[in-house]
Amino acid sequence: MPIEIPTDLTPELVPLSWLLGQWRGSGRLGAGEAESAHFSQLVTFETNGLPYLQYTARSWLTDEDGMELRPLSIETGFWSLDRALNDADGGPGLVPADIVPALRTADDVEKLRNADGGFDIVVNMIHPGGIAELYYGQIKGPQIHLATDAVLRGAGSKDYTAASRIFGLVNGELFWRWDVAAQGKTMAAHASAILKRMA
Repeated sequence: MPIEIPTDLTPELVPLSWLLGQWRGSGRLGAGEAESAHFSQLVTFETNGLPYLQYTARSWLTDEDGMELRPLSIETGFWSLDRALNDADGGPGLVPADIVPALRTADDVEKLRNADGGFDIVVNMIHPGGIAELYYGQIKGPQIHLATDAVLRGAGSKDYTAASRIFGLVNGELFWRWDVAAQGKTMAAHASAILKRMA
């Protein structure tokens, strides 16, 4: 399935462009054993002209037939290539970016390619309950590997110490898996799903 790259996309988002759009599907909690709960999910990756993707994932517990029972969770965040920010970049806060992006051409972006042939990325995600994750990883074609560098928890938050995530585009579908170390346990399967791009 060909991937269409929007003509107005900031050049450094081209490696992430296959994620753009809305994805909907279902998955299982845990390692997907017979007793593992089912869930449905709606994931959105969008851009607003700045050099990052905005991500939102809404999830609902379902029965085995996919009937939504109740909301499960929501997370939101930002995905970008991992590079040193410069005067052309916006922030912190409302400090505006230059009208011309920091990376202007495909050649500028290619200079960021890592020794493995992919691009290093950084992802920050926010969850209800006072939890924020900072992931570092790599995108190489339609595959992403992420691992937490830091997990920030509020004073009343549940124990959660580390996570890893993988994403892949397979035959036009978005497959993902999320492993976590939480509640005193070592890293283990937390959830996985298969999502289809919505028209």
